[in-house]
Amino acid sequence: MKTIKLLTGYVLLATLMVSCYADVIIEDDFIEESAFNTDQVLQDFDVWYVDINETRGHGEVPFLQRAFTISFDRGIVYANNNIVGIGKTGGGYGIDVGSYSTLRGIVDIDHDIDGRWALEVYAINRNTIELYDASTDTSYFLRGYQTNTFDYDMVFYDNINYFLQEYDAWEKIYTSQTGAINDFDNENYIQFLPDFFRSSLDVPNTRVSNLQWDYEGNYVVYDVQGDNSLKALTLDYDFFGDDYFELYVINDSTIELYHPTSGTTYEFRGRGYQQYLKTGKNTQVKKRIKTSNPTMQVERKKVK
Repeated sequence: MKTIKLLTGYVLLATLMVSCYADVIIEDDFIEESAFNTDQVLQDFDVWYVDINETRGHGEVPFLQRAFTISFDRGIVYANNNIVGIGKTGGGYGIDVGSYSTLRGIVDIDHDIDGRWALEVYAINRNTIELYDASTDTSYFLRGYQTNTFDYDMVFYDNINYFLQEYDAWEKIYTSQTGAINDFDNENYIQFLPDFFRSSLDVPNTRVSNLQWDYEGNYVVYDVQGDNSLKALTLDYDFFGDDYFELYVINDSTIELYHPTSGTTYEFRGRGYQQYLKTGKNTQVKKRIKTSNPTMQVERKKVK
């Protein structure tokens, strides 16, 4: 059961009023009084990052379960359901997914696919709110940012598994001249699925639909202790054991794999982007879940 007090009953507003606009300051124990003030809280930040790992409860609000960020702008709800394109799609807001109105301490969202949801709004601190669905006793925690200061790189690294899976395949586009010859030199395509990876020796520029997957195995993405801008990746090849790479995000269509054992750098470009829109296929398939990558205690070998 919810025990935190609903945002109704008292007022704590910023005293500065410019052209009839109240810049609402969210503080600890901030309590809302009016629908207008609830709306100002929601619009106080350009984007709200949905911290899926902080979700509480056993139910779900489908459109929040899919979204990396959500925005409230003058009655329109926007969402970034993909990491690819985040920061650029819709000027950083994402795509239009529905409309909303506010009551006292409540946001009433009419989602284009998922229908009507009346969510209670709670302030946790200056830039964090909780959206609570009483029907499922489930809470989502959202952190607010402005688009010009939001660390979009953080979204890529914090959700690296989803990013790897947003393309049907990754095609090798570069192999460094430095580095010892090794078996991975022959792998030209990799596909990351939720539970395993596949690789292919097919020649460059092969259509994704025509790829012949030569190998299938397990993979693990690791956090690296003390280094938030680096991930470690292991690919389990039975015939030459686990291959270890340093994984870097170059941009929203390119990743770099550095192979410390051989000293070789590879770059892969995404092919077959899977866009999760408000309609069409994948809207029910792609949902975020709580994840916690294992941590590896290694030091970065590639020189920045």
